[in-house]
Amino acid sequence: MPVQLNECPVEVVISSLSGRWKIPIYRYLYKNDQPVRYSALQRHLPSISKKVLTEQLRELERDGIIERKSYPEPRPRVEYALTSAGRSMIEFLDQIGEWGVKHILSNKKLSKADLDLD
Repeated sequence: MPVQLNECPVEVVISSLSGRWKIPIYRYLYKNDQPVRYSALQRHLPSISKKVLTEQLRELERDGIIERKSYPEPRPRVEYALTSAGRSMIEFLDQIGEWGVKHILSNKKLSKADLDLD
């Protein structure tokens, strides 16, 4: 959905990242640093259905986080990559991750080594 002038910027960001699979898709695209084919995303996220993967990719594309490139070949090929706006989000997500670790550790008697941070 297009951003409205009176929308809260935080709500816009949360909306563009909400969804069970958006952050795993985002992280996979970021780590690859090159365009990724649809089939590679399916292999990386084996428990996601084709329908949900397609929906999540469309929403990320609509929000300007990823770009989709389709190649008109006999066997159509589609690749996805982060946009410059999508790439700029990594620092923000890393900060959220750091806050999350601190929050978890402050509420539980765990050490950083106890957390699976990958």
